Amino acid sequence: MRAYLTAILMASTAIGGGVAAAWGQSSSPFSGLFSRGSEAEGPVALDIEVSGGDDGLAAQIRRSSLVASALAEDRTTGQDVLAAARADYARILGLLYDEGYYDSTVNILLDGVEAAQVAPLDAPQVVQRVVVAVQPGRAFRFSRAAMAPVAPETDIPAGYALNEVAGTGVIRRAAVAGVEGWRSQGHAKADLADQQIVADHDTARVDSRIALDPGPRVTFGRMSVSGNQRLNDRRLRKIAGFPEGQQFDPEDLDAVRKRLRRSGVFSAVTLEEAETLGPGDTLDVDLTVVEQAPRRIGAGFEVSNTDGIMISSYWMHRNLLRGGERLRIDGRVKDIGSETSERDDELTIRIDRPATITADTTGYVEARAARMREEDYDEDTASLALGFSHIFSDRLTGDISAQYQFSRVFDANGQTDFKVLALPMEVIWDQRDEPTDAKRGYYLSGELTPFKGFEETGSGARALAEGRAFRSFGKDDRFTLAGRARLGSVFGSDIDRTPRNYLFYSGGGGTVRGHPFQALGVETISGPDGDPIKTGGMSVANATAELRFQVRERIGLVAFADYGRVWTDSGFEGEGGDHAGAGVGVRYDTPVGPLRFDVAGPVSGDTGSGVQLYLGLGQAF
Repeated sequence: MRAYLTAILMASTAIGGGVAAAWGQSSSPFSGLFSRGSEAEGPVALDIEVSGGDDGLAAQIRRSSLVASALAEDRTTGQDVLAAARADYARILGLLYDEGYYDSTVNILLDGVEAAQVAPLDAPQVVQRVVVAVQPGRAFRFSRAAMAPVAPETDIPAGYALNEVAGTGVIRRAAVAGVEGWRSQGHAKADLADQQIVADHDTARVDSRIALDPGPRVTFGRMSVSGNQRLNDRRLRKIAGFPEGQQFDPEDLDAVRKRLRRSGVFSAVTLEEAETLGPGDTLDVDLTVVEQAPRRIGAGFEVSNTDGIMISSYWMHRNLLRGGERLRIDGRVKDIGSETSERDDELTIRIDRPATITADTTGYVEARAARMREEDYDEDTASLALGFSHIFSDRLTGDISAQYQFSRVFDANGQTDFKVLALPMEVIWDQRDEPTDAKRGYYLSGELTPFKGFEETGSGARALAEGRAFRSFGKDDRFTLAGRARLGSVFGSDIDRTPRNYLFYSGGGGTVRGHPFQALGVETISGPDGDPIKTGGMSVANATAELRFQVRERIGLVAFADYGRVWTDSGFEGEGGDHAGAGVGVRYDTPVGPLRFDVAGPVSGDTGSGVQLYLGLGQAF
C-alpha cells in the first residue's frame, strides 16, 4: 500500500504549476535588506491573500500554514519565521494540488522580500509582517476518472468522477478505496498495478486512470507474539480471538487490536502482516505488545453547595492471575457537608475476566456494600452479582447478571428488610462522536430488572430507558444542542414492598439541577402516627435541554433547563409532583474531558430554594 500512495503523490506533483521562486540557495542577493535591530515590539502581522476572494481557501491555507502555527506559539524570531515560511511553499502548494489547482503561484513575503530568495544563514533578526499571496488559477476537472477492476461494494469517493474537481486528494482517496475494497473481500495483497495522470493545462482537464491488482484470495495463517511477559500465552490468544484459518478481513485485525487494548494489560498493540504469502495463500501476522504497569490508582470529585462534596477513588490490578483478570476496588464518600442529609459511604469490589465464553464476552463478579443516610430514610445495602457483558460492535454492548441484594431500611415505619434475587439486563447503543464531549450523534440505553422478593419483599420488574441526542451547527460547530430524556417504572410490586433503591427520585446534578439531590419523591405510606412517609416513586420522567457554545478553544458556555416528575404508581399513573430548574455553566477543556461548573436555580416545584452550584468533570450528559 505504501508503494501506490508514493506513486500517486509523485504523479500528482509532476502535473502542478509552480512556486514563485526556488529556495535552498547557499547565498542570497537579498542579504542585508532586512533590519537587524532589536526584537520588534508587538506581534508579527500575518496576511493571507487569495486572488479571487476565496475565503474558504484562505482559511484552509491559514490552518495549514507553519508560519501561522509558529506565530500562535509565540515563535517570532526572524530565524523561526523564515524557516516556517520556506517550508510553507511546499505545504501550500500541496494543499492547492489537493483542491485541484495546478496553475498556482505562491509568494511569501517577509517585510516585502520573497522568503524563497533568502538563504537560511541570512535570516533577519526581526520580521514585522508576513504576506502570503496565492494565485490559485483555474480548478482542473476530470475529463476521465477511471479505475479497474473494482471489487463489489467498494466505496469510491463521489468526487472521483467525470467533471468533478480533479484534486490529488480525491485521487489518493480513490486509490486507497480501491485497494481497501479488494482487501475487504479477502485479497490481502491487493495493490496499485498502474496509474496514469495527465493534466492538460490548456483545457484545465485531468485524465486519471488507476489500475488495480487484486492478487489472490487469502486466509489467515498463524499469529506470532513478541513482547508479552506477564500474561499467559494461551489466555492472550483467547483474548485476541485471532481468526486463524478464516478468510482474510482487515476488520478482523482491527477487532484483535481492540480486544487486546480493552484488556488493559498492554499500553501498545501492533499487528504487522507478513510481506509474502505462505503455502496455500495464507497470511501470517506478527503481534508485538508492550505491557503497562499492572497497578493503577485514580480519584475524582464533585461539589454541590447543598449536597456537599463527593470524593471517589479506585485501585486496580490489570492482570491479577496472569489471565488478564482485572481487580478493581472503588470507594466513594458523598454528601460530605450536605445541608439535607448525612454522609453516604459505598464500597465496590469487582473482578472482570475477559474472553469468557467468547473473545468479546467478559465475565465478572461484583460485591457491593453501601451505607446511605438520606433526608427521609437510612439504608444499609449489600449485594453480590455474577454477570457477563458482551460487545456486539463498537456501538452496541449488552450486560446481564444474576444478583442477590439485601437491604435494611430505617424510616418512620421503623425497620424494614428487603431481600431480592434479580436478573438485571442492560443494552447500550452509542452513536456519539465523542463520549465525554459529544458534538453530534445519539445515545440510547435500556435497562430491565426482573426481581423475585422473599418474605415481605414484593416481586416484579423495574424498567428504565434513556435517550440522548446531540447536534452542532455554526462555524467550526461552535454551537451544540443537546437533549436527554429518561423514563422509568416499577411493575408488579407495591411501593411499600419494593426495595428503596429500586424506586425513583428526581433532583440533583444528574436529573434536575437547581433542586437538591433526590429532593422529589412521593408521600404515600402512613407511619405509626398516621404521618405520611416520603419515598421514591414507582415511575419517573426527566428531560434536559442544553445549548453549548464554544467561546474559545478551551472555554465553553452552557445554558440549560431541566424537568422532572415522579408518580406513586406504575405506568406513570397515580399522584405525584413535578419540578424544574434552569441555569448556566462554564466548561474548560482538559485532556480527560471538560471541567464542569454549573449554577442553577429552581423554576417550579417546592423542593428547591436558592441557587445550587455544581462542579465536576465531564459534560452533564
